[in-house]
Amino acid sequence: MTESTTSTTALVTGGNRGIGLAIAHALRDAGHRVVVGCRSGQAPDDFDAVTLDVSDTASVDAAFGEAEKITGSGVGVLVANAGITRDQLLMRMSDEDVDAVLDTNLVGAIRCARRAVRPMMKRKGGRMIFVSSVIGLHGGPGQVNYAASKAGLVGVARSISRELGGRNITANVVAPGFIETAMTDELSDDLKATYRGHIPAGRFGAASEVGAAVAFLASPQAAYITGAVVPVDGGLGMGH
Repeated sequence: MTESTTSTTALVTGGNRGIGLAIAHALRDAGHRVVVGCRSGQAPDDFDAVTLDVSDTASVDAAFGEAEKITGSGVGVLVANAGITRDQLLMRMSDEDVDAVLDTNLVGAIRCARRAVRPMMKRKGGRMIFVSSVIGLHGGPGQVNYAASKAGLVGVARSISRELGGRNITANVVAPGFIETAMTDELSDDLKATYRGHIPAGRFGAASEVGAAVAFLASPQAAYITGAVVPVDGGLGMGH
């Protein structure tokens, strides 16, 4: 990635809705050519989309190849956002609950990063941004599997930073807190009020605010930021 321009090909996994879609919009607004990766292979708002199952290495390879055909260039910005939850109390959590969440949220991100490395090295630069969660640093009851998967992304980003930092490839983590999405819309008013009471900012965040943080980390202005964890949580996770 040359530092004289903000435009490059960006692939956003899980980018067809919620926070992922907001990130796709923010990157497109910043001038990137955005391709959305998702299991359906379809995305709204006229985004190019590719079929992508991050739990399947062959699907990851095929999706990157298709994105490269669509845009005519290698992926210069990877946003690893795809994720699932299987919340359950630890004593009732099955092996499948653990394996599915870790394989999608953590190993899936590693699969995508591994596939992105070669074109980034070829273009002599790149940005990897991993979407974690305040839960990964703060913890959450009934979320041992999810918290582990999201905390693991910090180790991934920092290891990539040490391995590839000298090649103008950065790897950072964004850790959203409670964000207004379809998931939080389903919460009761009482529960929303309880959660807001723990957030210093006194409100849930907007998905566009997460998108703005990702767009900055993907920009030339963030070239000297790598291995960082950027919270977008209204202060909820301070000190973690």
